[in-house]
Amino acid sequence: MGFGSYDESEQQDQNVETDDDGAVNVHENDHDGAITFDTEESTEDLVGRLQQMREDDEE
Repeated sequence: MGFGSYDESEQQDQNVETDDDGAVNVHENDHDGAITFDTEESTEDLVGRLQQMREDDEE
């Protein structure tokens, strides 16, 4: 039982015409900026909470 014929002539010189106007621009929504968080908690409190979340995930 075969899986179909293989014709090498179909694999040669394949020219594909593309429309660059319709292409996706991956840099269209790039932005430069900064993120800041205002919190009353100390870094030590936040690190402690992170450690607690990690321990909960391990259980």
